[in-house]
Amino acid sequence: MTHAHPHTSPDGHHQHDVDGQAEILDLDAEVLAEHTVAITKWLPIQEPPGQIVDLGCGTGAGTFTLLDRFPEAHITAVDVSARHLQRLWEKACARGVAGCVRTIQADLDEADWPDLGTPDLVWASASMHHVAHPDRALRHVHDLLAPGGLLAVVELSGFPRFLPEHAPENRPGLEERCHEASDRLHAEHVPHRGADWGPKLAEAGFTVEGERTIAVNIVGSDSKAVGAYALGSLQRMRHSVADALSAEDLAAVDRLLDVGSPHSILRRDDLAVRTERTVWAARRTD
Repeated sequence: MTHAHPHTSPDGHHQHDVDGQAEILDLDAEVLAEHTVAITKWLPIQEPPGQIVDLGCGTGAGTFTLLDRFPEAHITAVDVSARHLQRLWEKACARGVAGCVRTIQADLDEADWPDLGTPDLVWASASMHHVAHPDRALRHVHDLLAPGGLLAVVELSGFPRFLPEHAPENRPGLEERCHEASDRLHAEHVPHRGADWGPKLAEAGFTVEGERTIAVNIVGSDSKAVGAYALGSLQRMRHSVADALSAEDLAAVDRLLDVGSPHSILRRDDLAVRTERTVWAARRTD
């Protein structure tokens, strides 16, 4: 999570329920916060960047992690969703960093991009795989970066898993079947999800300086955020894969989604967030 408009939720839905997307993005930011910090610390930054662009910023997970890491920087947050940008701006005001942030609404698949300045660092997390023409977008990024500037592309290997394999008890393997159905849909609509961005970055003129994959395995039994993240994510997945599931599997999904039921996913004490995040660090060297 389809289309060319960053940033959407991890399963690729459109803007028709942007408030639900924003909630998922906020939960995603909260649950994966430590991993995001680790990625920013890993980046081969030679000098603290003065100007940063966050492409497909969503509700600001990367924006505020980068500002925490580089408090002297100014960040341009770019997204297709005005509602997401409004939420990001409200957070910036609440954090007292509005003077360091500007927001720009833009579609990265447009041939002409707005003026994003000359950044030292461009951050693109879970956004590039939504772009219909990533080769063109990467060339745009290359050309706007300052000489020696860095692009960080961060992607999840796939939609996170939350349930153990044996769950739920009456339909073991349910989550994996949902993912298989989702993957078939995404293979058609989001062909760049799960791509190896290294060759694409090289073709766009970058020098790839590093690649790192971080395993995510967050045990969620004590975390309300993980439960809410699992619930919201499963709701969105159900919306996309309902027609591809058996009646029995769909009924099992609905039992997990019924928050008033003893079978609700919120009542489980065995949830975890399992996925991988890969980051590519690519420099403009010409």
